[in-house]
Amino acid sequence: MPDDIDARVRRSFSQQTLMRTLGAEVLAVRPGEVEIVLPFAEHILQQHGFVHAAAVAAIADNACGYAALTTMPPDTAVLTVEFKTNLLSPAKGERMRAIGRVVRAGRNLIITAADVFADTGGASKQVALMTATMMVVKGDTGLKD
Repeated sequence: MPDDIDARVRRSFSQQTLMRTLGAEVLAVRPGEVEIVLPFAEHILQQHGFVHAAAVAAIADNACGYAALTTMPPDTAVLTVEFKTNLLSPAKGERMRAIGRVVRAGRNLIITAADVFADTGGASKQVALMTATMMVVKGDTGLKD
């Protein structure tokens, strides 16, 4: 994978104020795959003390979108068309980790999936599964100068 793809993903991610607010970070960028982590923090919890489903979905959506972006030319961007999230277990751990991957890359639509894990003490438990469709946006990188 060219270094510019990694840099493009990280630059775009750094411009997302929601990810900054949540405290999420890009852990890894690989061809067709992106990994995002979200440390456990009080400001992302729901009333039972679990990481809120919206925060789980947000990092999964981003992992899917950026995985799609790794397959696209430099003069394009990606937008989410739809996603479905299955919450498999309460999200509680030291951090949440979303691994997004490309299932099929078409000319206009890219089908993706993400697994979200709760990591604690070296152990991982899957807490969510997302499938998502991404749209290729031609002629607009979505990056601010």
